[in-house]
Amino acid sequence: MEKKIIQTNSAPAPIGPYSQAIQAGNLLFISGQVAINPATGNVEAKDAIDETHQVMHNLKAILSEAKLGFDNVVKTTIFLSDMALFPTVNEVYGKYFTGAFPARETVAVKGLPKNVNVEISMIAFESR
Repeated sequence: MEKKIIQTNSAPAPIGPYSQAIQAGNLLFISGQVAINPATGNVEAKDAIDETHQVMHNLKAILSEAKLGFDNVVKTTIFLSDMALFPTVNEVYGKYFTGAFPARETVAVKGLPKNVNVEISMIAFESR
């Protein structure tokens, strides 16, 4: 199985020793994305709503680089700084999918990179 690194300037550069995404066969594994604006390299979001939109835009850019979209996503993991953010993040997240939603888990964690409130990773499937 061939492994290919997916990289785009339309999503934030990794802030550690990892790739934005790895395509292995017909699966795409996207590293957790936070609300970094790729144009500035900064977190500019004012609240969890803005953060979630920026995270989803970053994920969309990586999916697009791999010639995929949200309809190809089969699994997501959402990390929250506080489970009280669940309804807000859930509402924004849900607007990015049409048809069937992917499988998912959501967990609250003690802290996230750059002191953000939301991080989301994805696995997508390319039907051939």
